[in-house]
Amino acid sequence: MTSFDTPSQPNVWRALLALAVVLVMLATTGWTTLRHQRRPAPLQASLSAWEHGLLAGHRLPDPQSAPARLARFFASLTEGQRTGLALRYPLAVGNMNGAPVQLRYLANRIALGQARKAEAERVHDSRLTASGRHQAARRLDRFEALMRPGRHVLAFDPAGSGRVAEVFGDLRGAERVSVVVPGVDTDLLTFQRTRREHSAPVGMAKSLYAAERDAAPSTRTAVIAWADYAAPSGLGMEAATAMRAEDGALRLDALVRGLPGTAPVSLFCHSYGSVVCGVAAHRLPERVTDIAVAGSPGMRVEKASQLNTTARVWAMRDADDWIQDVPYLELGGLGHGADPVAAEFGARVLSAREAKGHAGYFEPGTDSLRNLAEIGAGAYRAVSCADADDTCRAGLSGTTTTGRA
Repeated sequence: MTSFDTPSQPNVWRALLALAVVLVMLATTGWTTLRHQRRPAPLQASLSAWEHGLLAGHRLPDPQSAPARLARFFASLTEGQRTGLALRYPLAVGNMNGAPVQLRYLANRIALGQARKAEAERVHDSRLTASGRHQAARRLDRFEALMRPGRHVLAFDPAGSGRVAEVFGDLRGAERVSVVVPGVDTDLLTFQRTRREHSAPVGMAKSLYAAERDAAPSTRTAVIAWADYAAPSGLGMEAATAMRAEDGALRLDALVRGLPGTAPVSLFCHSYGSVVCGVAAHRLPERVTDIAVAGSPGMRVEKASQLNTTARVWAMRDADDWIQDVPYLELGGLGHGADPVAAEFGARVLSAREAKGHAGYFEPGTDSLRNLAEIGAGAYRAVSCADADDTCRAGLSGTTTTGRA
């Protein structure tokens, strides 16, 4: 019998190994992975329905169209037509960059109500394990919290660990807009915390918003707590690569391009969020005037000039931040490049005195928060530099609320 009649031993072992892997996956998931793949996620289902929808006999525009085109589409509609679209396709409209912000708030409130109803049923579903019901109860609590009066949810996706973005202040009337880009372990459940509240996106954004109003009371500001990307979970391989940052960068660029008006935008990027901002920097529109990183593991470049951005680049790190012990290099896709607070990197290095470690940059009463607020409000000459020579303020001509100083 020739070798063509009988598989070689290595091929047999490879086939057996592949079969074993498949059997283990099916056994451990209970076929749920295959079954769930047949049911689209809620956001995808809403987008699909939009793509097949009609308004006054006409097809709706591609939901992935440029924000400017979508903005023109919504501007051409009556208020009743816009509200009708939010009611029919709440998740699609609520996550559509270019849709009016007030309409997105309404759509996401509707979507949150639907998600709350679904999760309430899961809480009492006897087919779930005790752990599954507990997780459902936590998600239900988060949905209810996001639906409380006065909350303005700009983006919401209940699938998986969840994504969300919330606005503080009047986004349409703001003279300056700030976006808080958080790092690892950010999801729907960690979006807001009671303990260590300023280490979570909501606490960061609320703290920054209050500090900006203190820094420049006459300047109208708005702050976005942006947890609308799939952040790495923990400090494993995902956190050591740019895979999650690349997707996050695309989403961050889409967010900025979909913001109303022309107000300058400042990005405040914490920990792995600074990787997202570094990857996004070269594609961001010029209305992004400032990129400030705090507790950064690197921005995927060796020098700030390699970010290819017209924005000012700022960096800070607390003396007790453990991130300084992470190797600042990039090798074979692992690591995120040079240290942004190193002199040779070329960023404007700010004081982070009293920042209280890696998670404490947005704590009230700290130099770090005051500096971030001065940047967000456009009061550049008031920032405190990390060095005695005040080199971080070099070339800044004074306070501005409408662009670069």
